[in-house]
Amino acid sequence: MTYLPLANGNWAYLCAFQDMASKRVVGWQVGATMPEELVTSALQRAFWSQPPTPGLIVHSDRGGQYCGNAYRQLLHDHEALRSQSRRGDCYDNAQAESLWSRLKTEVLERPVFADLADAQRSVADYFDYYNHERLHSSIDYHTPYYAHQQLLPLNALNCPA
Repeated sequence: MTYLPLANGNWAYLCAFQDMASKRVVGWQVGATMPEELVTSALQRAFWSQPPTPGLIVHSDRGGQYCGNAYRQLLHDHEALRSQSRRGDCYDNAQAESLWSRLKTEVLERPVFADLADAQRSVADYFDYYNHERLHSSIDYHTPYYAHQQLLPLNALNCPA
């Protein structure tokens, strides 16, 4: 999760889940508060976008929202495994921190979002750009969408008949 500054001095909160192989942002949610529901909504969107195979590892930091019953039940229902950063080791969550850094550098031309709706709209636009237009050196200067499409035939080979 990350904080997004609003013009009125408050914060919006963003939770996103990213496919590590393709770099594609598969589920996200922006809200005015950061309850467990923010995380479960983002994860449910990820599961709708990219149905998980049993044993999927879902990594997060150690925030309380990732320890709640609803979050753990959602993982259990989809046969996904929970992974969390080690206490006090921000490098365990480097992929997410890198995503937040890129988002804030590339979206926040001004110091803040006008309001919650502006933050939601801006994040939606950015993730659309990020997934479909932004080239990534770590995936041979392709877009996450392209990398995901290239991985689909490989995933089909791993599915039970």
